[in-house]
Amino acid sequence: MDGELVHRELSESIIGSAMTVLNALKPGLDEKLYERALCIELRKRGHVVEQQRQFPVHYDDQHIGTLVPDLIVDSKIIADAKVATALHDAHTAQMIGYLKITGLRLALLLNFKNARLEWKRIVN
Repeated sequence: MDGELVHRELSESIIGSAMTVLNALKPGLDEKLYERALCIELRKRGHVVEQQRQFPVHYDDQHIGTLVPDLIVDSKIIADAKVATALHDAHTAQMIGYLKITGLRLALLLNFKNARLEWKRIVN
């Protein structure tokens, strides 16, 4: 690895936006409220945000359903808002699956449960 983080500036902007949202709204709300506020904050910062974009899922060349990530920012990063006691391996595994299906390289898990934002980068 050459030491460069994938989509460094964009991921920093997303994390900063999430911190701004959490500082304004405080912990204790529903995930969807943080997700919607994050959309507003990211758009204020000039980003293109797709909410609930649908991706077809196939198995053995047959369509089996649809994947719907929370947010796709600038067509590069999946941003997933959580309100969880802690981020677990199951959250990471979910994002790895999302990255595989979407073909994107980076996902950010953003946990709004506590006064301090918890976040994790998952790279495909």
